[in-house]
Amino acid sequence: MHTVGTFTFESPEEARTQYQSVGPAAQTVVREVAKSMEFDREEYDERVTGDVVETARDALFASLLEVTVGSREEYEEWRESADGDVTEVGHEDVDHVVWHAGPTGDAVAATFQDEEDAAVATLRRQAFGRLYREFLEDSD
Repeated sequence: MHTVGTFTFESPEEARTQYQSVGPAAQTVVREVAKSMEFDREEYDERVTGDVVETARDALFASLLEVTVGSREEYEEWRESADGDVTEVGHEDVDHVVWHAGPTGDAVAATFQDEEDAAVATLRRQAFGRLYREFLEDSD
């Protein structure tokens, strides 16, 4: 069993603080990508909207969530002590699981056989949508 990623939170307030802190990085990434695509000022102003930057912030935040990767047995052991509801996606007859518990106690998990990186990426999107989006939407 091992973990990948950086962000794990004890409370929604901690998550909100971290979410807000990645805003400037998201803005910088969007600006630099637009520059590499050779957007002129007019095209930048037209195409780089607040929604674009918010999407970049959401993706950046989600991509940094700490995820645990383990065997089915390790996951089942963890699940027995989980505080809240766990939403699991994937097939129950595969050997590996990735999971993330949010600050409210609820968690998400995704099963996988061979493609750990894909499972981690999928789980992070699931975690953002199911565990964080609602209380982060109004964090600004």
